[in-house]
Amino acid sequence: MTTAKTLVKCSVSNCHYWGEQNLCRADEILIEIDKHSGNAFKEEYAEEMAGQGHHDYAGNSSATCCLTFKPNE
Repeated sequence: MTTAKTLVKCSVSNCHYWGEQNLCRADEILIEIDKHSGNAFKEEYAEEMAGQGHHDYAGNSSATCCLTFKPNE
């Protein structure tokens, strides 16, 4: 069974996953609260933050950030 992908729009054109019409082409997306944005993660997907039991609360969209970002080389 194939599951439909969620359409993700992103305007950060210097991201490795950025596609035409501002479409994100990443297979996975990790969005975290800004409180964690200064942490150094091992992978672009920051899998250590996405594990079971890790939950945070954001009051609005401006308190979040995309940790999937990977700059173009």
